[in-house]
Order: sequence, then structure tokens, then C-alpha cells
Amino acid sequence: MLTRKQHELLMFIHERIRETGVSPSFDEMKAALDLASKSGIHRLITALEERGFIRRLAHRARALEVLKLPDQAAVTPARTRGPFVPDVIEGGGRAAANANHDSGGTRELPLLGKIAAGTPISAIQHERDRMSVPEALLGAGEHYLLEIEGDSMIEAGILDGDFAIIRQVTTANSGEIVVALVEEEEATLKRLRKRGASIALEPANRAYETRIFGPDQVKVQGRLVGLIRRYS
Repeated sequence: MLTRKQHELLMFIHERIRETGVSPSFDEMKAALDLASKSGIHRLITALEERGFIRRLAHRARALEVLKLPDQAAVTPARTRGPFVPDVIEGGGRAAANANHDSGGTRELPLLGKIAAGTPISAIQHERDRMSVPEALLGAGEHYLLEIEGDSMIEAGILDGDFAIIRQVTTANSGEIVVALVEEEEATLKRLRKRGASIALEPANRAYETRIFGPDQVKVQGRLVGLIRRYS
């Protein structure tokens, strides 16, 4: 799911390319979305790129290409295996709809949606599903699941389509992979680094850039503790 501004920008780029053959300039995008600065456009483009809706073409001016629209099926590139940081459950992990806790050492967790850069978790009102997760991966505290969308964390072993096991916390240590709510608008899964008074959100894919924010622009909504991966 895209935020309203992400959707508006994607459709504006799509229509401009269809009409003129080239993507709009940053100034044109800023004016079309009535934003105060180009930094907002840069953030929206990065979010769309992470989720696979657009890509930047190297060595070309106005180098944006629309890969898909919101109602189109995603074209997922071949997955690249990287070193695993969190624990991974290989298998289905799907639970019976009417189960709560399992005496065999599993717990049902709510699946709240997809994570890359999109709808803030706090805005998701209804769980999509429930899945069983081994208690050994959880420990104390509240947990939930999010489906990974995009390839910005593949070098940490986090692949498109994985299910992230998130412990609900509001603080994190530098170097931990977190669910970060950025400027009350978008949620993203990134490695958090504290750089003096600033917060850096680092991808684990050299194709993407680290984003720097002020401390009041980022809220931690959870910390990654494990993954569930399905093989078809």
C-alpha cells in the first residue's frame, strides 16, 4: 500500500512519461505535489524505488522509469542470498484461524501488512492474518509480523516476501534493524545508526543510499527479532 503522496507522485510520473516520453524534473514534481522543498520529492522517490514501483536509470537526465502501477502485479527480480543476521524459520508458518497459543511452544502473531516504505503501522487497524511462530524466537513483550516488500535489505538476508517478526519497542540501540516511522508518514525497515544528534536509516543494499534525519523525525515502532520464509 502506498501513501497518498507516494501514489500521487507515481501517477504524475507515469502520466508525464506517457505524454512526453521523459520523466518530470524535480521542480515539476515539487510543484505538482505542492511540496515546499525537493527533499520531500527525493524521499518519495526513494520510497517508490524501494518498493519496486520505479527505478532510476544511470547516466541519463530525468532518468526515472515506472516499473508497475499499484494495481499491477509485481515483477520480482531473482532473489539474492546474503548473510543472515536474524533467525529464520524456513517453511509455511501458517496457523489455524481459531488457534491462540499452542502447547507445543508456538504463539500466534498478527500479520499487520507490508513493510518497506508505506502505510504507518499505527494506521493499520485490522490484521490481515495470523501465523504461528516458535516461542524460542520471541521472548517477553508484544510482537507482530510484517511482510517484506522490496530488496533494500537483501545484504542482511532479508528478502522480498519474507515475514519479519517484530518486537514492539519504542527505542533501539545503534546498529539494530528496526521498523522506523519517518515524519509520521511512512514506515520502513532499516538498520538504525545514531550519528550525534542525527538518526541514519541504513539499507543493506548498495543500490540504495542511507537517509539522515533529525531525532524528532524518526520514531521506532519495533525491532526485528526473526524472519519466516516460505518456499513454493
